[in-house]
Amino acid sequence: MNVSTTTLDGVVAAIVETLGIEERAHTLDASTPLFGSMPELDSLAVLSLAGAIEERFDIEIDDADFTGEVFETVGTLAQFVESRRA
Repeated sequence: MNVSTTTLDGVVAAIVETLGIEERAHTLDASTPLFGSMPELDSLAVLSLAGAIEERFDIEIDDADFTGEVFETVGTLAQFVESRRA
């Protein structure tokens, strides 16, 4: 996986802020599973997270982009963000 540290850190920050899991921030890395593994990340939280990521990275996320693959891990989400910024 080839994702910049800046993007990965930004995605982690967005996840931590959106889900209010500051106490677990240090445990998140590219391999951390997201949807289905993180109890705080329900369908409503995914929408909030998408909004936070759009704002933080100045990108637009289409409804069609809300796939299980994108939200599989922190790393896959960061890869998606980088692909949108390119």
